[in-house]
Amino acid sequence: MTSSFLLPLLGGALIGLSASLLLLANGRVAGISGVVGSLLAPVRGDIAWRVLFFGGLLTGGLLLAWLRPGSFAVPADLSSGGALLLVVAGLLVGFGARLGNGCTSGHGVCGISRGSARSIVATLTFMATGVLTVFLARHVF
Repeated sequence: MTSSFLLPLLGGALIGLSASLLLLANGRVAGISGVVGSLLAPVRGDIAWRVLFFGGLLTGGLLLAWLRPGSFAVPADLSSGGALLLVVAGLLVGFGARLGNGCTSGHGVCGISRGSARSIVATLTFMATGVLTVFLARHVF
């Protein structure tokens, strides 16, 4: 096995394990939009695990940036003006997560594994929209 196959497989397994442990230990779904969104309007007694979860995400990203700095290289088309497009896209993703009552991690990782019909439909919608967006960006615009 090459590392190009093994590393994503290991990453996916760690995401699944983390989501399962959070559900078993806290009875909570590992939906990033819900975890972070609830930090913006905190509920007493429900903050510590969210801060630790979010801190783990940031720490993982920082560790990856330190160990493999090329992972965060900015493509040339984003360095000049395309960054605004990236910000707009990020805001649209946030709006979509709010509109869909969850994000790709909550619906795709946790919802599908629990057999939620709503999550299956949401994930299929996310994926179809992503495929359509890439097609339009590469072949039409």
